[in-house]
Amino acid sequence: MGPIKTIKKKKVDRNVLLAAAATSASAAASANDDGDDDSSSQSLDWWDGFSRRISGGSTDPKTFESVFKISRKTFDYICSLVKADFTAKPANFSDSNGKPLSLNDRVAVALRRLGSGESLSVIGETFGMNQSTVSQITWRFVESMEERAMHHISWPSKLDEVKSKFEKISGLPNCCGAIDITHIVMNLPAVEPSNKVWLDGEKNFSMILQAVVDPDMRFLDVIAGWPGSLSDDVVLKNSGFFKLVEKGKRLNGEKLQLSEKTELREYIVGDSGFPLLPWLLTPYQGKPMSLPQTEFNKRHSEARKATQMALSKLKDRWRIINGVMWMPDRNRLPRIIFVCCLLHNILIDMDDQTLDDQPLSQQHDMNYRQRSCKLADEASSVLRDELSDQLWGKNSSA
Repeated sequence: MGPIKTIKKKKVDRNVLLAAAATSASAAASANDDGDDDSSSQSLDWWDGFSRRISGGSTDPKTFESVFKISRKTFDYICSLVKADFTAKPANFSDSNGKPLSLNDRVAVALRRLGSGESLSVIGETFGMNQSTVSQITWRFVESMEERAMHHISWPSKLDEVKSKFEKISGLPNCCGAIDITHIVMNLPAVEPSNKVWLDGEKNFSMILQAVVDPDMRFLDVIAGWPGSLSDDVVLKNSGFFKLVEKGKRLNGEKLQLSEKTELREYIVGDSGFPLLPWLLTPYQGKPMSLPQTEFNKRHSEARKATQMALSKLKDRWRIINGVMWMPDRNRLPRIIFVCCLLHNILIDMDDQTLDDQPLSQQHDMNYRQRSCKLADEASSVLRDELSDQLWGKNSSA
């Protein structure tokens, strides 16, 4: 199957977001009544009643943040995004007792499903509804977010701040992003011949997510849907990002003069699984290495931490794509992955620091060995050498 492709949108304004969140929070009660329930007895504080319900009457109900892994402000903003779609086409969703589910109820179900990775039956039992209702609500939410939140993933119109932050972090000048891939592991019937394409190098059935991130761990470009059997360089070369760069529509900004004959264009960094290209710098491989090469690899590794941490956070917070997914719909899975990436960016754009103080539980591709790509553009190899020598010279004279 082919991958899901993103659509370029204008970059979101964080001040506008915060204002929207404030507006949606103040209108939370009216938004909550826009479900299929017109009852005047609905609690003005939706969470107060909802938490008691899912806690089974416990005297120590769970906190909002522990259940959904986001702040109430972010939750209200997400509700405001999907409200039109959830209310324009009423589906008469109700719980096991026949009580209609409000907008907040529905968003809560979808976020819990995506955030916890728990099965449909567990979510249904926790929230008091059948499995099909959980499934339908989650998919309605995914479809709505694809349409309403697309602007939260976009390539910046100006990269000055991105380049400045990367240089501050790593010392690499003119760097515009870090790229990596991660595997979404699936449980598929091995007896079906058509499933062999999904079998990766670690003997897992998996789907690949490729992501380019900025220094703040925000996704700038993502593509999901390629089978796990494909190498990093094959996924890259079939991505929309690769084609846009090759056409001169990305990484086409100001160049830096390294020497009289050599210019350093805008570029991204990636690990040794990617090819060395004029706009994609990879680390030196093999031993022994010179001091400039060792220093370059050190700086390169610092820049790549952004994408490693972003993918770890993505899987840690949106656990539906963590672990092993049981026979997922492979046509829908890329869209679920994409919406998880949107939600990841929304948390950053909303300055939502919920759970930020908790350590990441694992690397994003645990038990996956580092792949090695031997493809290297000759001119890019010379360029990397010159950049390494220049960086080493600055380091030695410092």
